[in-house]
Amino acid sequence: MNKLVQAFRNIFATPDLRNRVLFTLGLLAVYRLGAFIPTPGINTDLLQQLFQQGQGSVLGIIDLFSGGNFRRLTIFALGIMPYITASIILQLMVVVWPYLERLQKEGELGRRKITQYTRYLTIILSLFQSFTIAQTLMHQNSSGGMALVYHPGVRFTLMTMLTLTTGSAFIMWLGEQISDRGIGNGMSLIIFAGIVVGLPRAVNDLWSKAMNQQWGSATPLAIIGIIVMMLIVVAFIIFMEQGQRRIPVQYAKRVMGRRVMGGQMTYLPLRVNSGGVIPPIFASSLLTFPQTIALLFASKSEGLQKFANAIKWGEPLYTVIYVTLIIFFAFFYVGIIFNPTELADNMRKYGGFIPGIRPGRNTSEYINRILTRLTLVGGVYLAIVCLLPEWMISGIHLQHLPLLGNWFDTHTPRFILDGLNVQFYFGGTSLLIVVGVAMDTVQQLEAQLVMRNYDGFVRKGRVRGRRN
Repeated sequence: MNKLVQAFRNIFATPDLRNRVLFTLGLLAVYRLGAFIPTPGINTDLLQQLFQQGQGSVLGIIDLFSGGNFRRLTIFALGIMPYITASIILQLMVVVWPYLERLQKEGELGRRKITQYTRYLTIILSLFQSFTIAQTLMHQNSSGGMALVYHPGVRFTLMTMLTLTTGSAFIMWLGEQISDRGIGNGMSLIIFAGIVVGLPRAVNDLWSKAMNQQWGSATPLAIIGIIVMMLIVVAFIIFMEQGQRRIPVQYAKRVMGRRVMGGQMTYLPLRVNSGGVIPPIFASSLLTFPQTIALLFASKSEGLQKFANAIKWGEPLYTVIYVTLIIFFAFFYVGIIFNPTELADNMRKYGGFIPGIRPGRNTSEYINRILTRLTLVGGVYLAIVCLLPEWMISGIHLQHLPLLGNWFDTHTPRFILDGLNVQFYFGGTSLLIVVGVAMDTVQQLEAQLVMRNYDGFVRKGRVRGRRN
């Protein structure tokens, strides 16, 4: 404990590091300030009722990444989702469009150009999403027949598009400023801050269920079970995020002038989850597209309405698509950041080799084989972590399957099909983001302290983040 207190003292004793930390906290406070500025023309009380009726739908997914701003439709209601979606599209285009691929290989100048394209695309997506939200709200009524919008029409649509798009662009600017002049990844910290502020609400909800004996005589055991499950999931996330496969690499001795270089044994660390929280974030972001379109046009098409119901939170089709997208983006992201052929060529160039493996093509195939297995394990781990808490909350609706639904409805316990009805704020994706971003930020603070000849947060070893 004294070691931890001393580390925090060292942070604020160093002017540059103190300024970075305070700058980051200040911009996060500005972001949270926007959570209390509503979009003009909205009946916020009726909007709260709409969210309570549509829990587990696309509304809940968007609200998660907006830090609760979408629930109140504040000026930051779109949150970071347009930027995430734009990043997905640009990274996919880099693979299929030679122009973007050349830009990526041009170094810092090319990356700045791609970042600029990402900003433009973020604005375009924000305009589209804000238009969709405005149209949906104007055609949405509460259960009592009251309208959500006081004065619907073109002026409300334009005002909503201007307000939400400006808010999304401002959040994007905040994230970039934190990344450049603060501590940690700005976009990740904004999502982190939006999720963490819901902790008091989650604790209050759990306390209310305990006081009201939500599950009868089994309520104490259920509460203890939920808390223990959450601690186990957090420990499991930390264990997997720090897990890595170390491939031994031997470097041959080389004589350069009067110096003998090489000759030492080192290792190549391959992480079990190289993509971090990127795959579930990308998967959640892509799932909002068909659900947003269905939310807008489902009333005009019976087939679209059925599809919208089939991909709701907890439905089997939603689960299958979500798991598939997580595993796909796990492989996709690793394929972008890791090139086994280039790594094998660099090892051979500097006289390195893996014991028992011939340099060159054999080394590349060996690394690629190990990386494929690790990525598959990492993708399955991400899917389990993201879905397990969601199943506890809402269950998995196997009774809605076309052929076997009646059998599951008769022979499966209700808590599996309907969940425990615990509206705990930290679901799988959000819990993964909170733990992962916290580990990355602490690791960067640790690196800054060590660089300035201070001890870190731990007495032995070093804190390892996901990007270490």
